[in-house]
Amino acid sequence: MTQAPKVGLDALLTPEESVLVLIDHQPFQVANLHSHEPTLVVNNTVGLAKLAKVFGVPTILTTVIEERGGRLIQAVQDVFPDQEPINRTSINTWEDRRVVEAVERTGRKKLILAGLWTEICVAMPALHALAEGYDVFVVTDASGGVSAEAHDMAVRRMERAGVVPLTWMVVSAEWQRDWARTETADQLGPVLFEHGGATGVALAWELQLLATPATPTTPTEGR
Repeated sequence: MTQAPKVGLDALLTPEESVLVLIDHQPFQVANLHSHEPTLVVNNTVGLAKLAKVFGVPTILTTVIEERGGRLIQAVQDVFPDQEPINRTSINTWEDRRVVEAVERTGRKKLILAGLWTEICVAMPALHALAEGYDVFVVTDASGGVSAEAHDMAVRRMERAGVVPLTWMVVSAEWQRDWARTETADQLGPVLFEHGGATGVALAWELQLLATPATPTTPTEGR
């Protein structure tokens, strides 16, 4: 049964309600990533991980058969250098009790997922967790599939079930919500500058304009 879409403020993410699970961003998964340019997915995933750290959102790292598929991408691991990823054998992350229990310990019900590949390692836990009462969000541009069709069909399948697709910069905007929250805004800026592409460039320009004093005009004689 498809869930009714949520609207209003309750439909938006907050750092206090969110928990993030990053699934299998590993070399052998990237090797068969063809729905997106791989370096873009890596960039977005690192940006998302850094956002979670800025906003204090609990983040769970997972790998699958790490001994054969390679360790977590180093740039992601570097954001959480002291955290050991949960290395699974199950294809469906939500069938590993260690992952589920780690999420449960946070007490949070807005579950944000991103991973490789969308059609398998993201879709399976998204659909599974949805049935257990979680509000599930999938960060589509920090995920990817073996083809554009595989990724797109997975997003459509999840959306029909009630999963909310969004992008990593939408997550940043919903967590920040108000630029007057300077305790996070000051840390968010550098993440967007480094990983936000043209948006980061535009933000840097806007801050430059705000910091530049206006040039006084000289009154015209006789007026």
